[in-house]
Amino acid sequence: MRSKVTLKEIVGTKIIYAALLVCYYWMWARRDWHDYYDTIQNAVVTFTLVFFIMQAGRIHKYSKEEKDELAIQNLRRTDAIGLKLMIAAIIVIAFACAVKAIDGTAAGYALVGMILILAAVRFIIFCVMDSKGV
Repeated sequence: MRSKVTLKEIVGTKIIYAALLVCYYWMWARRDWHDYYDTIQNAVVTFTLVFFIMQAGRIHKYSKEEKDELAIQNLRRTDAIGLKLMIAAIIVIAFACAVKAIDGTAAGYALVGMILILAAVRFIIFCVMDSKGV
């Protein structure tokens, strides 16, 4: 990989981080056990290690490259929108817990699910803003 590392790539890989968080939460919060869970867990851990090693190299390469100031501004705007969306989602989840609509495990799944959704929405918003040059 000798190509230039873009901020779009760095933002896009956050989706994989969020998916890994969902996988790890599932491993910690499940209440049943099947024999094939060992295989899934080993695959997730192996993928995580390989992915982190590859990302360390890409991030190191990105830190040495010239930064796109407009893209960084767009990312800050996107993060501000994402923060507002996550606050709204947390309020809804907390209210659902308060009125006993969902239990703690379901609230945990809702939170990590929202992180995954927010990572995807963040990437989409960033790509749209970056392509339009806003």
